[in-house]
Order: sequence, then C-alpha cells, then structure tokens
Amino acid sequence: MYDGGAPVRAPIGPSVSAPPPAAWAGADPYSAALRTGRGPLFLRRTDGWLLPLEVERWCARADAVDRQVLDRCEGAVLDVGCGPGRLVAELATRGRTALGVDVSDAAVAHSRGLGGQALCRSVFDPLPGEGRWDTVLLMDGNIGIGGEPHTLLTRVAQLLAPGGLLMAEAAPVDVDERASVQVTDSPGRAEPTEPTGQAGHPGQSGGHPFPWARLGTPALLRYAAGAGLRPVDQWSVGGRCFAALRTRTPSSSAEPANSAAVTSSQ
Repeated sequence: MYDGGAPVRAPIGPSVSAPPPAAWAGADPYSAALRTGRGPLFLRRTDGWLLPLEVERWCARADAVDRQVLDRCEGAVLDVGCGPGRLVAELATRGRTALGVDVSDAAVAHSRGLGGQALCRSVFDPLPGEGRWDTVLLMDGNIGIGGEPHTLLTRVAQLLAPGGLLMAEAAPVDVDERASVQVTDSPGRAEPTEPTGQAGHPGQSGGHPFPWARLGTPALLRYAAGAGLRPVDQWSVGGRCFAALRTRTPSSSAEPANSAAVTSSQ
C-alpha cells in the first residue's frame, strides 16, 4: 500500500468543474472485454459512427511504443484512466512510484492483478499527492475524458508539481471533436466506421451515453496552452502520436529537480 502519509484532499477549485457522474455497471461491455482480454469493442456516436477500441493491446503487457513513453517519465507517475494497467504494471517492474486511477472497477482489479497500484476514482475526485506528481499520463486517447479538454487539462495541471511533465497521446489525425458516445460490443447494422483514431478506457455501460472528445496534436497543444502547459516535445511512432508538456515553474531560469515519492496511504 501507499506509505507517503495521509492523502491530500485539496478541492478541485473554481477553475475546474467536474463532469456529472456517470452510471457504471459491473456487467457492461467494457468490463466483459477486460475479463476476456479481447474485443470487439467500440465507441458508438449518436449518428451511428463507430470507433474501434484496442482491447487486446490495452490488456497486454506494455509494448515497445509504451516503453519509449515510460522511459521519458520523471519521478512519481500518475496514470489517469489507467485501464487494465499495463503502464502502471510496467513502471512497478522498474521500481518506479506509480499510481493508476480509473472509474472502472474491472480495470482497477485488472491493474492490481498485474502488480500495479490503482484506485477506482475519477480524475476529478480528490486524489493522493495533488500538486506533487512529477509526471501525469494521458494515454490511449484519455484526453477525451469528460468531453471537455480544457477542463481536463486544467485539472491535470493542478495535479502536477511545478515544472511537472504531462505525457499525452493524441489521435493520429487532425481532429477536434466533442460527441456523446456509448460503449458497445456489437457494430449492429451496417453503419459508418472509421479505422483511424483512438479512444481511452471509458468504462461506461453501453446503455448510458457519456461525453467524450477526440483531439489531434494541434488541438491538444491549443487546449494545453490555455491550461498553462507548454510543449517541450512531440513525436510519432508506431502509428501513435504523443506530446510532452510542462507546467509553469516559479522560476523560468531552470526546471526543478524531481520531487520525492508522493503516493500516500489510502
């Protein structure tokens, strides 16, 4: 368990308004897919458009592209929308301090089964170590969480230490989209699909629409600037696109050294 003291219970603050809570279901298509480790699984937009979700990759161990991202992480790492936990598990094998958070009970259980630390919680809930995380991860399209990228990135900036690092994955297409979606394990009738793009670990029942967003790298950088995050690098590998961004520091002359572990007793 965590050994860094009592959890920090700082409020989200007036600049961030948490999305309304969604209804989670233990037998939803997402949870069922995690139990088997395979799809098919899709996000379905209200107009019938489908986005395939990469369940098999999420449930596998971290691949070479994932490991390249994790090599760039600094200090203690918070994985927002950790899904079935391949990234926190990989960080644990490296002896790194890492915590995953996800709204899906099934995802958290899977993460812990792989040896990663995880909490069943929304990023908009009070979290351990607020304002002291060295790195936050928004992988696998989790920039879409809540459907309002500015709100999410402002919240992430609150979680990071001064000069902290955000590692975010963007869609491999130039897109800036908000939509109401559902998780489904069936494509249904012959409806339009798009093979490119990606989505995060939503965890919602297929019967309950929820807000989601998709951002390419240009849109991600625009919203990040509005949240006080400045880009330090961006790259593409294996058909996936990433950006590294930092929070502002008290002094612009130098970046702060990595802080100590910030996970706390829970």
